[in-house]
Amino acid sequence: MNQPRPRRLVGILFDKDGTLIDFDRTWGPAAYAVMDCLAGGDRGRLEDLMQVSHYIEEERRFLPTSPLIAGSSAAYGPLWAKMLDRPAGPDLYGEMDRLFRREGLAHLCPIGDPAGTARRLIDAGYALGIATNDAEASARAQADALGLTPHLTYVAGYDSGHGAKPEPGMVEAFAMHLGVAPGRIAMVGDSPYDLVAGRSAGAVTIAVLSGPLGEAAREVMAPLADHVIASIGDLAAVLDRIDD
Repeated sequence: MNQPRPRRLVGILFDKDGTLIDFDRTWGPAAYAVMDCLAGGDRGRLEDLMQVSHYIEEERRFLPTSPLIAGSSAAYGPLWAKMLDRPAGPDLYGEMDRLFRREGLAHLCPIGDPAGTARRLIDAGYALGIATNDAEASARAQADALGLTPHLTYVAGYDSGHGAKPEPGMVEAFAMHLGVAPGRIAMVGDSPYDLVAGRSAGAVTIAVLSGPLGEAAREVMAPLADHVIASIGDLAAVLDRIDD
């Protein structure tokens, strides 16, 4: 009697912003509220924050060149510290993270049905995780709001001790958490940071075109990805091909 061939992939690691949640509709208005709060009513400082963040006030969205699209608060924090005339460091970054957590929840907008996708993947036998350059507390709060928490075995942010993407630490830690080689997990994301992190760790890389650049991201993402799909709604089909 023939035995079923072992499945290649056992774990799926998701980026969050642009992959599970709509970046522009969530973080566009959320970031404006955070910048406005930190500016403390000073219009000049608000304009300075928007300028260094490559933010279009009238449209409540970021330009593709914004350092906030893929970077953590520790990465763009020094820019904000200079505009606010405040010391760069953990105190300011912690305040930024707390404000972003509050406003991110207030404006949270999922892409499709992340919880439904997660349930189907769990039923198919995959272990799931999130790796984001957002703070871990914010990621966990948003996962709760989206109904994802019961389906997750791992959540890591830039401040979880594994480094930030594009470093491979979060991907490697997920593989270690599952007790498998990185080649048996897939990193799914909308940014080159996600794919570089996955490739550097030795994971399968799956690009989604649901981020701020949409289809225009294909040109830069395709060379870094083993597979390219429109959104996580198409993930099941590509996983079937990988494990065929």
